[in-house]
Amino acid sequence: MGTAHFLASLGMALAVPLAAIAQGDTWRSLTQKAEILHQHGHYDDAVVAVTKALQIAERDLGPDHPDVATTLNFLALLRETKGEYPAAEDAYKRALAVMERALGPEHHSVAIAVGNLAELYKTQGRYAAAESLCQRALEIAEGALGPHHPNVATSLNNLAGVHYVQGHFAAAEPLYERALSIRERALGPHNSAVAASLNNLAAVHRARGGYAAAEPLYQRSLAIAVKSLGPDHPAVAVALNNLAELHGARGQYAEAELLHQRSLAILEDALGPAHPDLDQSLNYLAELYAAQEQYVAAEHLFRRSLAIREKHLGPGHLAVARALDSISRLYTLMGRLEDARKLADRAAKIRARLR
Repeated sequence: MGTAHFLASLGMALAVPLAAIAQGDTWRSLTQKAEILHQHGHYDDAVVAVTKALQIAERDLGPDHPDVATTLNFLALLRETKGEYPAAEDAYKRALAVMERALGPEHHSVAIAVGNLAELYKTQGRYAAAESLCQRALEIAEGALGPHHPNVATSLNNLAGVHYVQGHFAAAEPLYERALSIRERALGPHNSAVAASLNNLAAVHRARGGYAAAEPLYQRSLAIAVKSLGPDHPAVAVALNNLAELHGARGQYAEAELLHQRSLAILEDALGPAHPDLDQSLNYLAELYAAQEQYVAAEHLFRRSLAIREKHLGPGHLAVARALDSISRLYTLMGRLEDARKLADRAAKIRARLR
């Protein structure tokens, strides 16, 4: 997902009875454990920890406490990551309902919960529902916080993202521009959120063929990430990938390859060779090699991506089917038609089971 789920933003500092403090420590410990497990790609174990935290929060704080909503939101994010979309939707809706009852329907935290549900619908391709929720989230945020608050920029980014994935670039561009302006004014020109907005705007220019306009935005986004987070941070790897993709689109394969390789090296050093966050970098570099007919190198990277997805998401996940499709297309280019057919059949069976 292009927009972060703001779990921390849902945590409300409300008064808690003294008798609940000990249990609150247990809830907090389980939530922190789940966050660590999530960061390391151990999604099933994270679900177990969050489910326990949810039971404690509901028992000790009641079903309508904001901490319950926070926990439900985290559970929904994990379910979404695992591709369990109906379960994720149920948890997001429950979190939203709790926030509305606890804080009122126009509270700025409700806008965050609405935005989370909208992001799920975007992932599922339910664009009309996603756009409607994004509009609602934006209206709530503007009404509660004013038009120049960073949370408004987040809502603008979410709405722009729905337009972007549908190819409605003319609609997305002014929203991304306004979000960038808000963040620069509220957070300063060197904030990591500004870097994210620069990247979003650059992506629109690239998609419309405006490579000259996109490049300085990607360069500035990269410079901010390096300055604010250090040259070896995973966010720097993402920025490098984005710039590499621009070079690849312009046919500048040598420059693109160097940037992709540097990005992958940063992620491997920071996260290890099998972390799920390597997946995008592996695929970017594989696609670049395939475009240059370096099929053996491409196959190796696609296979690594497939292994990561199977390990962390399970063999029946839609992302696994997509990885199989990538290798199948590569085998077709290589003339390995029978191998291509077998992988395409396996991908089709996964999709059939998910219907």
